[in-house]
This record gives sequence, C-alpha cells and structure tokens, in this order.
Amino acid sequence: MRRLLATTGRIPRTAWRVGAVVVAALTAIGAVAVGASAATLFADDFEDGNSNGWSKSGGAWSVGTDGSRALRQTSAGTDLARVFAGQTSWTDYAVQARVKPVGYGATGFTGIAVRSTASTSFDRLVLHADRVELQAVRSGAAAVLGVTPLAVAPGTWATLRIEASGGTVRGLVNGAVVGTGPSSSTKGRVGLQTYRATASFDDVTVDTGGTPEPTPTTASPSPIPSEPPTPTPTPTPSDPPTGGAELFVAPTGDDANPGSIDQPLGTLHRAVELATPGTTIQLRAGTYAPATNIRIMKDGTAATPYTITAYRGEKVVLDGENMPHTPAPLDGSIPNLERGALHIEADYWRVVDIEIANGPYAIFCRDCSNNVFDRLTTRDNYESGLHIQAASSNNQVLNLDSYGNRDPRKNGESADGLAIKEGSGSGNVVRGARLWNNSDDGFDAWEFLSPITIEDSVAWGNGVNRWNLPGHTGDGNGWKLGGGDEDLPAGHVVRNSIAFDNAVGGFIDNANPGQLVLDHNTAWRNGGTGFDVADAQAELTKNLAVENGTQVALGSSTSVGNSWDLGGTWTLADTDPSIITGPRTAGGDIPPSNFLRPANGADVGARI
Repeated sequence: MRRLLATTGRIPRTAWRVGAVVVAALTAIGAVAVGASAATLFADDFEDGNSNGWSKSGGAWSVGTDGSRALRQTSAGTDLARVFAGQTSWTDYAVQARVKPVGYGATGFTGIAVRSTASTSFDRLVLHADRVELQAVRSGAAAVLGVTPLAVAPGTWATLRIEASGGTVRGLVNGAVVGTGPSSSTKGRVGLQTYRATASFDDVTVDTGGTPEPTPTTASPSPIPSEPPTPTPTPTPSDPPTGGAELFVAPTGDDANPGSIDQPLGTLHRAVELATPGTTIQLRAGTYAPATNIRIMKDGTAATPYTITAYRGEKVVLDGENMPHTPAPLDGSIPNLERGALHIEADYWRVVDIEIANGPYAIFCRDCSNNVFDRLTTRDNYESGLHIQAASSNNQVLNLDSYGNRDPRKNGESADGLAIKEGSGSGNVVRGARLWNNSDDGFDAWEFLSPITIEDSVAWGNGVNRWNLPGHTGDGNGWKLGGGDEDLPAGHVVRNSIAFDNAVGGFIDNANPGQLVLDHNTAWRNGGTGFDVADAQAELTKNLAVENGTQVALGSSTSVGNSWDLGGTWTLADTDPSIITGPRTAGGDIPPSNFLRPANGADVGARI
C-alpha cells in the first residue's frame, strides 16, 4: 500500500514482512534503525495490489506475489527499466527498499535511485552479479563513487539504502556502507531500476532527518567505515582540512594560501600533502607543469575517499614535460617512484575529468585498490597512459581516452593506452574506454593473473610507428588479454567492445591459457587476426569479425553464434568512425552510432 506523507513522522499502519516501519519509537525495516528525528515522506509495500503513484519508463512492471506482494520487473531484455515516485522538490532524504534480483543477464544490474531530475540523471545503488556499486549518473553516463565485491544471488532479498544530504550521497547494503561520494544533484524523485535484469522490489520507504545505524551483518565482506568528521572552515596550510572539506588549486595560486576558492593553493603537491580522508581537491582551469611528479601514498576509506577533479568541468591539463625521464634514453630505466606524472600507491582515490600529457607514464598505480579513474585523458606520454600493477583490486577505469603514448626507451614496445599488468587482484573493471594510436597495444593485461572485466570500449590504430622510432617493436594489438613468461591462466572478460585498424591483432589471448569470455565484440580491418584465442580455453559468443587479415584462430575454444559460425557475407551498416571517435557526450559517454553494426540487424557484434 502506497502512502505519501507529510514530514511529521506520522505513518499509517501497514503490514511489513521484515519488521515495522517506525518513526520516533519503532524499528526500521531490514537491518537498519532510523533515528527518532527521521520523518517518513513516502512508503509503499504493494499490499494493495497495484503500483499507483509510480511512473514507469521501459520494462514490464506489475505487482505480483513473491512471498508477499511486491513490484516486479519481468522484461529481461530491456536496457533500462525504471519507475519513479515522490516529489521533484525533495532534497535531503534517504530511500530504502528490499530488492531481490531474479536474473542478471551478462551485464545486468538492479537497484534504487535518489534525486532523479530526469529519466537518465540521478544517484543510484545497484547490485551486479558479483559486486555492488554506488553511482552518480548524469545524462546516462555513470561515474562509480564506490564499489564493494558482493554477490547477491538471484532469488535472495537484500536491503538497499541511499542517503542524500547536501553534496554527498552514501550507499548501504544490509546496513553496511559500500560507498560515499559527491552528488551533483540537489533534488528529485526516488526510483527503482533494472538493466538487462529482472527483479522484485518491496517495502520502499523514504525518510528525512534520520541516520541509519548498522546492526551486525554478513552481507558485506568488509567492516563498516566510521562516519567522516564534521567539516570545518577551510584551514591554513599549517592546519590540514577535516575530512569532507575542499581544497582549491590554481596555476596562479600560492602554496601559502589556505586553499579556498578565493585564495587557492598553487600546486597539486601541496594539496595532496594537506588533504585528509574525504577531501576533494578542486583544480581550476589551466596547465600545471611541475618539475617533479605528484606522489599519492596515503589511503582514504570507502566512506571518505580522496578526490582530485576539475572544478565544474573546467579544462585542466597536468603537463609532465618538465619531469625527469621525458623521455628516458634508449634502454634506460625509470625508478619506481618516478613513474607517472601521478604516482599512486594508495587506496580509495578518485581522479576525475583531467588531462595528463607528456609524463613518464601519465598515471602509474602500484599496489592500489578501490580507486576510480573517471573521464580522464592520458595522451602523448613517454610510457603507458594509465598503468595499474602489482596487488591491485576493485579499480574502476571509466570513460578513459588514452592516445599517442610511446616509449622511445624501448622502441615502442611498452607504451599502451591502458595497462593492467604484472600483478593480481579481483574486481578491476574497464568501461567506456577509447584507446588509440599508442606505440604498443591499446590494452595490455600481460601477466595480470586475476580476471579483468572490459565493457563498451574501443581500441584502434595501435602499433603503428607514428614517431619514427628506430627499430620500432610495438606489438600492435587492440586488446591483449594476458600472456607472460610462464603463460599463466587468467579469465578476462570482454563484452560489447570493438577493435579496428590495429597493426596486428584485434582481440588476442597472447598465449594466455585461461578461460576467456568474449561476448558481442567486433574486430574489423585489423592487420592480423581479429580474434586469436588459439591458446586459451575461451568462450566466444555472438562476436563479429570482418575484413581482418585472418578472421579467427579458435584452437580448442568454444564458439557459438559468431559471424564465422553463421557464415555468409557480412555487410556493415556504417564504416565511418567519425562519430565513435569524435567528441564524447556531455556526460562523458562514447557517442552512439551504427558504426560496424551488421546491416541485416543481426544480434552479432558490438553496439556502441
């Protein structure tokens, strides 16, 4: 039964299965207690047998019986099915619901949303098959604010909660915090969502003014982080800011300044030194050209991550040309700490919306976990653009553009657009990347022994000697999925991605004997083999290979529904790459097009 209530804390009697909703004196549903100051804005347990009060967008929604009555979304093939409720004027509030995934699909998820200002702009908490993510979504582009490995099996109920207060949003599953981050929304409705998934939703409540206190739970693999301390006014350099504060930096600033928007610091070095967990470092427009790299060696937490970002989308360039090893000499080495214009050996950092050029690597991230690299450009560096190495897990690489990276010291054999290599760690994900015109490979997973997931990404033009490097030895693959001196197995996953016009291979196992999964990918006009999995135990499903030197080398891999299985001549709807390689959308997405889709509309290959 739906109830839209005033903010007095009064709520009608209604039958909850897992507990009674209480304001002031009762206990909240699930594993969370709401403080006495909370007031209930909205509640719906669907016991009235309908979903009146919810507006629908996509999917097949109905109220059915799932132990008790619940709202169900039963269309597994819908890209984004949504229902919304509440008021567009709601600002600071929390939404909580019980959610039961029924089926996930290959890339599916299900969850809840707050502060929805449009059908594609909101903050949301979503369950994937192997993890939970807190996301900020703007015009359809999702930035991951926090991620925790967590498997909620189909048929299992979980209690999801999102709290939005001021500029911050926090997500919890079964009472355990999974992430906190900045929200650029200020008001809006609540929502329930699925993406290529089916699910049931029940016991939805919206409250304001109360903070949940977790009770013991086994749903989260890590302990619940403590609350960040209350922010204090912007401090002087001798008094680092309290967690949650902001520090501003400008090319015309001064490190003797307090770091306010009116009196910014002058260097990112100083801002990193002063920052405490929860601090957001806001970079003002311009070019920063330090003589030494920036070293990040202290950890945030899931609840209080550090953030480095361009202020309100201003154009920020970190230029490493003045740093050592730009370039290193032929056969020269770069000491570990001097690798990267940004050198990171830390957890829980977010680097957002900046451009890094001409560095000894753009970002070198070693023994680093739970970091988010979002809407970055890493170009024209003297080694790889973004490089993640050693014991590194749960890193998110989102909407990366990485191009023109080369390594004169190794004749082009080492500089990739993106490298996650020589290490291990679960939960690393790449989404929405474009990797092009790098001297070695677009993506390289050499000797990384844990599965990496790659989705919705494109690699082209890699391995061509555009710098007249003597004795150029770049490998020239779009997606190099492993390999190593011992050829140990790693089960990487690539979905809905494209490789075209690379000098050699499109998608290659590089002698990785692991259980690769390649699903709905496209290889076009690569000089060598489009899909080379001759050494892997791979599963290839509905991939498309056209006009490569060789379309596929299968070995003993499994092949179902791919273009070479179906046979015939494959005509492409569009071979003009100008849209997919052009400017990204306002939200940071790769612009959609019909590029390389089958002209006959067959469900084969990538759709980006």
